[in-house]
Amino acid sequence: MTLIQTPASASAGRASSGPAASVAATSVPASPALAPPPLPEARGEISAAVRARLLGAGPDRLPRPADVARSAPYGEDLHLALHLCYELHYRGFADVPDTLEWDADLLRVRALLEHRFESALRHDCRELPPVDEALAELLLEPRDGEGVSHFLMSEGESWQLREYAALRSVAQLREADPHLWVVPRLNGRAKAAMMAIQYDEYGCGHAERMHARLYADLMADLGLDPSYGRYVDAVGAEVLAASNLMSFLGLHRRLRGALVGHFAVLETTSPPAAARIATALRRTGAGAAAERYYDEHVEADAVHEQVVRREVVGGLLDEEPGLAPDIAFGIAATQLVEDRVGSTVVDAWARGRSALRGPL
Repeated sequence: MTLIQTPASASAGRASSGPAASVAATSVPASPALAPPPLPEARGEISAAVRARLLGAGPDRLPRPADVARSAPYGEDLHLALHLCYELHYRGFADVPDTLEWDADLLRVRALLEHRFESALRHDCRELPPVDEALAELLLEPRDGEGVSHFLMSEGESWQLREYAALRSVAQLREADPHLWVVPRLNGRAKAAMMAIQYDEYGCGHAERMHARLYADLMADLGLDPSYGRYVDAVGAEVLAASNLMSFLGLHRRLRGALVGHFAVLETTSPPAAARIATALRRTGAGAAAERYYDEHVEADAVHEQVVRREVVGGLLDEEPGLAPDIAFGIAATQLVEDRVGSTVVDAWARGRSALRGPL
């Protein structure tokens, strides 16, 4: 397990060979395809215009403020357009020039899309509890056992586990990357603790243990294509919105507190959900690699949760107490978008339908 090292365990590691030596001696299997993914298909006029710009069309075809203002803030068109804009800051797309990452016209459109999305989130998350109360509520399991992980544990079938893996691959194949953007914006305890957790997320210096790599192995075990961005066309707006929220919070320094709140939600709620999904994977005979990803999160994130609450959130509030409302907003917004994913997926499965937009 890749857990945060205590002083004793760190000393033991140095006594044997040290991180540099162990990394150099490790034979790392080939990573999933590193080639940029193909451009997803458009889902409306706004995403079609952004897609056209990426393929070489002039800026005059990009959407105007009035076009974006009329769009659904949680809809397919807006969130695919945002995904197209954000992906330029990750791996980009095949046949799209890297120079478009900082294209002024695309950035202008991205700002319009973000404003539409953020305005809806602010409206829907306008009643915010104190940070301590919000964090405490994350530790409470729902009494009625609702949610995707409960469904998968109790009655999930192999095809539903495969669908869920495909749905989550949009974010999990770049696991931890959006949260790294907050590191230069933190200080002291918060920064040190954030980096300690991220060291785990990136495999403690071992590429084959990186959580994104473990997720790719899970997908391969389930008979899915682990290529980065492979299933974007198959997922709905709810999944894209959850993924986009991370990038939105990460790319704006003014939202550093909200990104810490987002991170706290993921690390706090991960262990019990991961345990349920691991149970479902064993019950359906998914395979060792599939189980390993969730087993890792059961143990590692239980440690991370304590560090996030006490050191990352606590340290940030000690340094910048005025960010408390932003942290609370990040928690509420994350819960909102994740609940939308969960309710959409479970509703589809309960009706015996696929939760995807098209076949795997």
